[in-house]
Amino acid sequence: MGSTVNLKEKIKEAKLQKLKEQAGFKNFVTWFEIPAYNHYRSVAFFNYIYQIEITSVELNGFAMGFFPVDSGVSGAIVTGNGCIPSEIGPLLYLNGGDDLNIILARVNEAGGRVVMGKTFLSETAGYFALFIDSEGNRLALHSKY
Repeated sequence: MGSTVNLKEKIKEAKLQKLKEQAGFKNFVTWFEIPAYNHYRSVAFFNYIYQIEITSVELNGFAMGFFPVDSGVSGAIVTGNGCIPSEIGPLLYLNGGDDLNIILARVNEAGGRVVMGKTFLSETAGYFALFIDSEGNRLALHSKY
């Protein structure tokens, strides 16, 4: 019976891979925006927890703080009309590096709040944690270890 279940899983995985290839997408996320009421407070929050330097610009009535990236998916902190932080809705998982506890430890100091500490998912998926940023957005961190 175990081999039948294993075979069914392999067929399912192959079908999912074929659908992904047919869709023509390598990744389904290309950009993200984190809304903020106070742009400078939000930029300071993420600069502190990640120990980075976010570059901000004014663009068409919006303040945008761009997360630094060499390649792959990136995003921005955005302040302006319609940019409303929220604890509900889609959940964005941010990179927690090698050990998300390093970044998570800075959340409270930076004006945020840890909602769920580092939590084990599985050997292959790693760990995650939930926090509220300085603006009231519910976000997650993910790391393999």
